[in-house]
Amino acid sequence: MARPSLLLLTAAASALAVVANAATLAVPDQDSAAKTRLGNSIEQDINARDSAAAKRKRGLDLREQAAKAAEARLQADLEARQKQAAATAPAGGGMSGNDPMLPAEAQYDELARIYQAMKPAKAALVFEQLDMEVQMKVAQRMRANSTASILASMTPRGAAALSMALARKSAARPRPVAVAPAPATPAAVAKPATMARR
Repeated sequence: MARPSLLLLTAAASALAVVANAATLAVPDQDSAAKTRLGNSIEQDINARDSAAAKRKRGLDLREQAAKAAEARLQADLEARQKQAAATAPAGGGMSGNDPMLPAEAQYDELARIYQAMKPAKAALVFEQLDMEVQMKVAQRMRANSTASILASMTPRGAAALSMALARKSAARPRPVAVAPAPATPAAVAKPATMARR
């Protein structure tokens, strides 16, 4: 029986080593290929999110610029109207009902007309938010039935406060009363007579 030669055994061992090394190298290549596919997918998702965020940011920047431009246009328009109103005011010579420079008394008259034209329930909601002095001055200029309707629609506390303020205001201005001599009543005449009898 012939024994295998040493050279043949060495060749077989080296062939086995080469095959084992090839198998070992092939497995990491597959893992790295899988990792690369996963990494590419993640990178694509991140890039898509970044581009969407950049688009949103550009859109927001454009909206902000448009809002600033609109605000600047409105401001310029307002200034132009104010200049035009200032230029035409001396020529007009009178005050319109919408003029913000109306005297205080005329403004209260205007407010009274506005509140009288409103529905009482809606007018009461706004009326209660006014300063008490303004409420009084406006209520004094309104028709009695309009004031009563608004008072009826106000909360009890608001209506009571306004009523008390109106009462104090009218008490502060006493009205001149003509004093006439009181007619003698039979009871008044009879009383001294009974006292005299005692």
